[in-house]
Amino acid sequence: MSTALSQNKKSEIAFFDSHAASEGYDVFTPATNERIAAIVTRLGRFKPGVRIADLGCGSGVFTALLRRRGFDAIGLDLSPRLVRSARETYPDIDFREGDLEHLPFADDSFDGVVLAGVLHHLPDWTACITEIKRILKPGGRFVAFDPNRMNPAMYLYRDPSSPLYSSIGVTRNERLLLADDLLNAFRRAGFHVNCEYHSGLKYRYIAAAKLRWLLPLYNLVDSVLFAPSFMARLRAFIFTSGEKPKEIA
Repeated sequence: MSTALSQNKKSEIAFFDSHAASEGYDVFTPATNERIAAIVTRLGRFKPGVRIADLGCGSGVFTALLRRRGFDAIGLDLSPRLVRSARETYPDIDFREGDLEHLPFADDSFDGVVLAGVLHHLPDWTACITEIKRILKPGGRFVAFDPNRMNPAMYLYRDPSSPLYSSIGVTRNERLLLADDLLNAFRRAGFHVNCEYHSGLKYRYIAAAKLRWLLPLYNLVDSVLFAPSFMARLRAFIFTSGEKPKEIA
């Protein structure tokens, strides 16, 4: 990816600030959020008590799930209104306003980093990955999940090249991702990385009101069609995980 690309921060903040008071902002069902938290915990190899930065935390739902699993989780988001909402809903959790590309955390200060559906909002991951590596302790791990461009439904609905593309509920910065691009970007930064593909993550809301009636059908088809292992690379979400190399003594 070209380092000349940059995220439009103003449009990103405006978009998510506008969703701060919406119940629909949390797009997944509660059961799916729990499933994502379990996948993240497993891939991150996170043990109770470890310090985790939930970057792009939004309204704090996922940060709270991490806390309930026994992790010392801190949330960060670019949207002032979403951060305010998270603080009001979960007053016992530390939420901070900040930018993924300029994190307000000290070097080597976290055991883990979680990026829940946020990397696909960045046209260039260089600065973000540099910051993740900086704040992770040696041997610390990150887990990210993002929509997969190889998934037919994601492509048809969310890729600008698709004849069925819908821009409703999409920021100017968003794009679908390919696993190899993510893996290569983190490897270039020195991480040891892997990825998994998952479907069956059920939506409870999409921004396009005219298509919401299709959600039960989508959830069913997504769960069944991509269950076989030979369909793995076509599943809806890419979960990328990796480790910051330990210091050589």
